[in-house]
Amino acid sequence: MANQPSASKGLKRFYRSTGADLPFDNPLRSHATGMEGYFWRVTLPESGQVVVALIGVNDDKAGGTWATVGLASHPSGFLRAAALDGATADIHGLGARTTDGRFVADGNSVRVDLGPNAQLKLEVDNQVPWPRRRVGASSWFHSIPALNQYWHPHLLGGIARGAAVIDGEEISLDGGTVYAEKNWGRGGFPAEWWWGQAQGFEDRDACVCFAGGRVETGPLGVEVTALVVNAGGKFLRLGDPLLSPVNAEVTDEEWLLTGRSPRYTVEVHGTAELGAAHVLPVPLPEERRNIAAALEHLGGKLDVTVTQRGRGVIWRGNSDLAGLEHGGRDRAEAEAARRGGTPDGAAGPVRPFTP
Repeated sequence: MANQPSASKGLKRFYRSTGADLPFDNPLRSHATGMEGYFWRVTLPESGQVVVALIGVNDDKAGGTWATVGLASHPSGFLRAAALDGATADIHGLGARTTDGRFVADGNSVRVDLGPNAQLKLEVDNQVPWPRRRVGASSWFHSIPALNQYWHPHLLGGIARGAAVIDGEEISLDGGTVYAEKNWGRGGFPAEWWWGQAQGFEDRDACVCFAGGRVETGPLGVEVTALVVNAGGKFLRLGDPLLSPVNAEVTDEEWLLTGRSPRYTVEVHGTAELGAAHVLPVPLPEERRNIAAALEHLGGKLDVTVTQRGRGVIWRGNSDLAGLEHGGRDRAEAEAARRGGTPDGAAGPVRPFTP
């Protein structure tokens, strides 16, 4: 009997190591999967600028860890990315850092130093966290072990304080709106996925985000899209394949989503020109290298309409500073080749950092 609590903790630790979470568990803690990814996005509507920072803590399954890191901006088109040796993800809460200290983040701040032309010091005030404690954005999919990918937008708003240095230019982030999410999985990313996020609406408190792709565990798989709207005094999470399905039609330049629940319909239309996309790094954890596999726009257009049964349209918004992504290795590498090569750091093995 004395060993029962220890055995129970060990079983729960093993369950979480598959990537799954029990209801009311904290998905922000590290699961110790193949990849634990963290992403922050600052939108500055007045200046028309966007700054994003990302880190993936990767386990090579040979006793080592490494990190995929990046700092990018719009409209400059700037990107600095790297694959750095040594990284940790916090097992107690939200947090990730590289061993060399070039990327350090927790639930309140992000610090990035990728050389004198790529730096970030961000504090987040007045945070708007995910409002439902029972499950995250992936709903009951969070409870299924060993999926290839899980997704949770844990911060749907916040006020930025700090500054970024982008290609040598200092940008004040003070007063910008902040979004943050976490994604994780046993082997990195699916073969194809789509994603979007927007603030910068006329309703400054509004936040819309979505993520979709083929979710797999072993030989089983299903295509699913989760869609979240926090706007107009409503919080909606759609994407349950039976109760609130979301249909997605995605190309490299257009994102069409329609989600329906018994009470609400959400229509999303995003557009962006392929040539304006950033080619972002995606990790191959066990191979200790990044590949160019994500085409992400930082300044796309997004129109959103929310309709309530019996009441008609209850919220409508548009943003010209939307993040829109269509992921997949073949299309990203083809686009990089069309441009004459992959951006520095967006692909390649772990190596010593040079500013």
